[in-house]
Amino acid sequence: MNTYMQKTIKNEVGCCSVGLHSGRKINMTIKPAGVDKGIVFCRKDLLNDNKVKAEVTNVSDTILATTIGLNGTRVSTVEHLMSALYGMGIDNASIEIDSFEVPIMDGSALPFIGMLKEADIEVQDKPRKYMVIKRPVSVSDEEGEARLMPSDEFKITYDIDFDHPLIGKQSYHMVFSRDTYEQDISEARTFGFLREVEYLQAKGLALGGSLKNAIVLDDEKVINKEGLRVKDEFVKHKILDAIGDLFLLGMPIIGHFWAHRSGHKLNNLLLRKLLSNRKCWEIVQFSNGKEEKETLSNSFLEGIPAEL
Repeated sequence: MNTYMQKTIKNEVGCCSVGLHSGRKINMTIKPAGVDKGIVFCRKDLLNDNKVKAEVTNVSDTILATTIGLNGTRVSTVEHLMSALYGMGIDNASIEIDSFEVPIMDGSALPFIGMLKEADIEVQDKPRKYMVIKRPVSVSDEEGEARLMPSDEFKITYDIDFDHPLIGKQSYHMVFSRDTYEQDISEARTFGFLREVEYLQAKGLALGGSLKNAIVLDDEKVINKEGLRVKDEFVKHKILDAIGDLFLLGMPIIGHFWAHRSGHKLNNLLLRKLLSNRKCWEIVQFSNGKEEKETLSNSFLEGIPAEL
């Protein structure tokens, strides 16, 4: 399959699963889309202004999950689906949902991978755009740090550090490929601590959270009977999240993403800082195996605030 051409799916595919925060069943359908359309969410439960494109400028909230919004319409918890779309090389798709959040499925990207395989992938007749990192860019806060650095391929290095005996410090490095993503990253589930889950549910949040869609830890251990799926599931899920967040650029990255205790907020701030520093990147596409640089219109850079 041609890596350098845009892709969509051949057939529409759907699912029904609970929403992490609402606790309600949500119907979702993924449909094919034309070249250069990107990933667009459509709220079928709303009549007007019900479409939101998945892109940096539309990120409206990064607390607990990545939320995109436009004209009062929001779609929450997009990161796992965006991660799966990136992992499978899908550039263009229309996502229809009948709620304000993407269904959580099992808390990983694996069910979405299965859906995309069922739908089958279609190569389109236009080259993909790639964002090449030319100079280092970094952001940090009191909790962590995230960087993008030049590299001749997409690489990810991620460090986490949790004050929990089962997690502690974990580090993982990968060179991105579809096979590596599918085999090593896609099955890693989201995780949380029992005391935090109980607090959130008391506040009317995470009402759909359960042992079926998250790893839950008490003060000492994982309370899911099946335990962990893989040894490094915690740090691998952070990588899964980051890939979904980075895909809000609307194109693959050629560069090295490095993170220490980062999350949705820092990931998004990093993209905003990157886009505001024009000398730090360029966009290329590969036509007939040859690299071609693209001259950007000013519209690509309009409306990118430094912070949420």
